[in-house]
Amino acid sequence: MSAARACLVACGLLALRPAPGAAQQPVAPRDGQHDFDFEIGTWKTHLSRLAHPLTGSTTWVTYDGTTLVSKVWNDRANLVELEVDGTAGHIEGASLRLYNPDVRQWSLSFANSAVGTMATPTIGEFIHGRGEFYDQEMLNGRAIFVRFIIQPITPDSIRFEQAYSADGGKTWEVNWIAIDTRLEDDSVQGTARQQSDTSRSRPQQRSTKRDGQHDFDFEIGTWKVHNSRLLHPSTGSTTWIQFEGTSVARKVWNGRADLLELESDPPAGHAEGLILRLYNPQSHQWSIVFANSRDGILSQPAIGEFKKGRGEFLDLEHSNGRTILARSVLSDITPRSYRLEQSFSDDGGKTWEVNWISVHTRVGASGRD
Repeated sequence: MSAARACLVACGLLALRPAPGAAQQPVAPRDGQHDFDFEIGTWKTHLSRLAHPLTGSTTWVTYDGTTLVSKVWNDRANLVELEVDGTAGHIEGASLRLYNPDVRQWSLSFANSAVGTMATPTIGEFIHGRGEFYDQEMLNGRAIFVRFIIQPITPDSIRFEQAYSADGGKTWEVNWIAIDTRLEDDSVQGTARQQSDTSRSRPQQRSTKRDGQHDFDFEIGTWKVHNSRLLHPSTGSTTWIQFEGTSVARKVWNGRADLLELESDPPAGHAEGLILRLYNPQSHQWSIVFANSRDGILSQPAIGEFKKGRGEFLDLEHSNGRTILARSVLSDITPRSYRLEQSFSDDGGKTWEVNWISVHTRVGASGRD
């Protein structure tokens, strides 16, 4: 190696070497669990929607209405309730936003009251005050990318923009634009929610099937919960643990959905969870999803209905690496108490092992009072 080249190499290494005593401090990952704090409250919404996305159409329809955003888990999650009317009809929707502290990202899951099921969540985060979220969906039989952007304009106005891409993200077509303008501050949020519950009630189409859209009205309010959990389900274990908790249920869509917030203190430490229930007026069934605050991930929905005062909901889950059947049953319902029981079956439903029992006792007056 020539003297000149050796000097260049040595000088380069010296330039890259930290100065003596200048310890390199790792940059802490950004904690975004309060990214949506700015949005809590009530908003006036003007919505524009492209009528036929990715078809070359330039026809837009417009709606006007309100959006209510309320806290869940002390802002580490939130629920958005949207109701608008316009030239193309009525939209009533809800978006559940959950923060995953492990990956420091948010998942945004939307549901429309017309079908009562959760769409594929968009996943993303806020960078420099701008939220950007992505997912993959099906449109007209083809897989496309979806991008959702949240951009605060001022302290009292926000722009929401949804776009689709059919070419792997090379180009994007915007198909949904909403501008929200704040109506009220946080201090009147409770009043706004009460007004929303009473005003957002629209007649459902008549059907010969039983209409169960108010099946969970009995649960609205605050409850003391005694939990019993089988420590190791599907293993032959007979060891149960007991612990106490609370639950608070409130109406969404005037009872055609509800949100249940849970807190408990099992031996492993304090736990927070939520259950969102959505009524499908077409199938006359409920879709029920669960999430806990540790990972902010929604479970697969359990689907079912009430018959003769007993609710039964079924789904597929994983236990010990195996796919099993899961069943949740609500029974013994009175104005002051009810029982929730979860069971697993690893033989296709021939036999069931109960692994969770929660007995709920009402605190204070009924939610119907």
